[in-house]
This record gives sequence, C-alpha cells and structure tokens, in this order.
Amino acid sequence: MGKLVRDGIPAIVGAGAVARILDVEEYAAALRAKLQEEVAEYLEAHDPQELADVLEVLHALAALHGLTPQELEAQRAAKAQARGGFGGRVWMDF
Repeated sequence: MGKLVRDGIPAIVGAGAVARILDVEEYAAALRAKLQEEVAEYLEAHDPQELADVLEVLHALAALHGLTPQELEAQRAAKAQARGGFGGRVWMDF
C-alpha cells in the first residue's frame, strides 16, 4: 500500500524507498485522496501548520488544471469581491 508523498521524501527515506511516478489519471486521484487526508489531519489537530499541507495539495491540484498559484489566488479574490469571504462569520439557516 502506498500514498502520494512530497517529492523530496524518497531521498530522505534513502535506499529502502520504493517510488514511482504516477500517470496523470493516477496523480489526479492521488491528489484528491491527499487533499482529504490533509484536511482530515487539520480538522483533527486544529494545528494551523497543517493548513500549509492543504495549501500545497491545492497548488498541485490547481497546476493539474493549468492554473498557477497566482491564477488560483486571482479566482479566489474575484469570488471574494463578488460574493464576500468567510471572515464575517455569517451563518444562514435554510
């Protein structure tokens, strides 16, 4: 059983590491699974440092869709401009 790891991990693990490069479909699926894993870790730990891992996966997913981090941020900012953000702590009951 394996999982998607950061690019530098095989070198850190050393000679015992078995690694391969995923094809595009495998990579996309692995990134989606990694996003769930990293979000779950943040939700469990409540550690803001875990958000860096979530952001790293989001940047990789954006790149998979042809977006740079700057383009992703521009899309986020445009949505915030049009609809607002979440900083206001607004809750709606439906």
